[in-house]
Amino acid sequence: MPLEGEYEPSPQKWVEDQVALYERTGGAEGNHQPGGDLPVVILTSLGAKSGKIRKTPLMRVEHDGSYVVVASLGGAPKHPVWYYNLKADPRVELQDGPRKRDMIARELSGAEREQWWERAVAAYPPYADYQLKTDRVLPLFVVEPADG
Repeated sequence: MPLEGEYEPSPQKWVEDQVALYERTGGAEGNHQPGGDLPVVILTSLGAKSGKIRKTPLMRVEHDGSYVVVASLGGAPKHPVWYYNLKADPRVELQDGPRKRDMIARELSGAEREQWWERAVAAYPPYADYQLKTDRVLPLFVVEPADG
């Protein structure tokens, strides 16, 4: 079930460069947040409006082979664009280091969201500050293997 389509790099140059480095090196480089030492994964989705392949580096929050992605946008008042991509089509590819997998994203709520929120903040403490900066509840998606 690989995603198909034309790849359109991010309009943000640093994102485009990080994704290119990550992919070119099989995740050996570009695998940490810019200027930091915390790991990232690359989330590939289909653009909700464009239908093009979009790639986004996001903080690595993994538990038992599943991941969570946090639509924080640094605590901005609006959701990141990729949030709408996942709402429109939950099929994604996630690259963690050299490993790429077809996965399905599902938005979380209730107790399951709270459990993953704790994991997300433990992996990347600034998420707690991001939540305080905005009135919106930061959406979380669990990203699970498509093959079950």
